[in-house]
Parts: sequence; C-alpha cells; structure tokens
Amino acid sequence: MEEKIKNIIEEIRPYLNMDGGDIEFIKYEDKFVYVKLKGHCVECMGQDFTLKNYILAMLQSEIKEIEGIINVEL
Repeated sequence: MEEKIKNIIEEIRPYLNMDGGDIEFIKYEDKFVYVKLKGHCVECMGQDFTLKNYILAMLQSEIKEIEGIINVEL
C-alpha cells in the first residue's frame, strides 16, 4: 500500500515543484496518509484546498481505502 501511495505522490510532485512547493510521504496509518508539505506549500493559503481537493482526490481515485490526508508539521 505504501509503495502505491509513494508512486502517486511522485506523479503529483512535479506540479507542486512548478509553484515552488514539494511534498514528502511520512506514513500510511489507519486509512490516513500523512505527508509533509514543503517550500511554498507551507506558506500557501490554498494548502488545505490542494491537500483535500487535489492530492487526496488523486490518492482516493487509485486507492479507495484511504479516508483522509494529514499534513504533519515536523
């Protein structure tokens, strides 16, 4: 499961990189994907929109078991 999630994130990463952002996979646990947004994504006011309506939607389109996504601020 984690490998499939990582592959999807790798497909998304170039789009975030174009705007100066990035994303790092942290873990998959209890049907939730934990990521860390980086670069411009950290300061972006649209990060919740990007997480829920773009990244989560992409993940759920491929992996139905995923219930949510959480941005971890380490």
